[in-house]
Amino acid sequence: MNELLFENAKKASFVLKNASTKTKNQALTAIFNALIANVDRIEAANEKDLEKAVSSGTPDSLLDRLSYKRDRILQSAQDVLKVVDLADPVGEILDDRITSAGFRLVKQRVPFGVIGVIYEARPNVTVDVAVLCIKTGNACLLKGGSIAVNTNTVLSEIIKEAISAFIPKDSVILMPSDRSSTQDLITARGKVDVVIPRGSKGLINYVLENAKVPVIETGAGVCHLYVDRSADFDKAINILLNGKTQRPSVCNALETLLVDREIADSFIPLAKTALESKGVVIRSEEKGFEKMPENGFYTEYGDLEISLKIVNGVQEAVEHVNRYGTGHSDAIIAEDDKNAKIFIDGVDSACVYRNVSTRFSDGGCFGFGAELGISTQKLHARGPMGLAEMTSYRYVLTGNGQVRK
Repeated sequence: MNELLFENAKKASFVLKNASTKTKNQALTAIFNALIANVDRIEAANEKDLEKAVSSGTPDSLLDRLSYKRDRILQSAQDVLKVVDLADPVGEILDDRITSAGFRLVKQRVPFGVIGVIYEARPNVTVDVAVLCIKTGNACLLKGGSIAVNTNTVLSEIIKEAISAFIPKDSVILMPSDRSSTQDLITARGKVDVVIPRGSKGLINYVLENAKVPVIETGAGVCHLYVDRSADFDKAINILLNGKTQRPSVCNALETLLVDREIADSFIPLAKTALESKGVVIRSEEKGFEKMPENGFYTEYGDLEISLKIVNGVQEAVEHVNRYGTGHSDAIIAEDDKNAKIFIDGVDSACVYRNVSTRFSDGGCFGFGAELGISTQKLHARGPMGLAEMTSYRYVLTGNGQVRK
């Protein structure tokens, strides 16, 4: 069965890669209209998934990822329109010159072809990936988790029906939610051009270790906030609370708080009061806090828990982030330009912030409309992956009979 899905996606990709921007935008606008018209249907499907998840004892942090209520559906719809308004990267000329041999060399953006995305509990990914892939001329194979099967099924049906008047309906294919489909997808070399896992560290590692298809790694988010001795405490507390409590289940939420020893006695009591007022459990090797988890500072909680460590200045903070971090998003709160520069230059992460919450690591916040994921690797793409990152390139060479001597 999956072999047929791969074949259908490949056929759709050959049509989609040559679709005009107008045609692709018409398909996206149709998705927007369909989402608005089917809010109640989507909510009903999501409620089935939520009820089953609750009855099976699913943690609250995962329930938050799974929840796809009216406000989130309407936000997804608005994000579709944002993508419509963005420039189409396909065909963009990256280089155009005459070579020493006298022929013309043009480097231009082209779609990957077929993109497979494996994700777990977030049904909004179904919409985001479909929309970004259509805009960039890529067919997509969506492998969602069984926990969201009802929501994903309804969303894929709505999307396929909406686009069918403009582009092949198999431009978007939802694969079965069983585990064997994951294995089929990541080993479909020659049929799938790239695979992108989005989810837990376990899922990402499994894909990296077993894939035969090229993989773009979107890593787990052990994100840090370092409060420097020069920090404005009001900024620090507000950014700390936003980063940890605004939506603790997501990958750009804070997991570790680092505090300069010079201000620890004055800042930590303020941070403790603020965090505990929001229900956050602080774990630390310091006295007076809950015990650290088994994985220590490598832990991505995804919940209302945070690790705390006192460090001896900005350089030790940098060393800690680079040792325990995942290369995702890390921030410094500092008024001192020198210390800020040491942190920014020293931390090896996709997104580094000064006096800004890590929660902004998001394609929508970066002006990309949406994102395919947040890449923590360094090849091809890094950080939130927007339209340009969903393309490759080729060279078109035009001459007048030149031969190499």
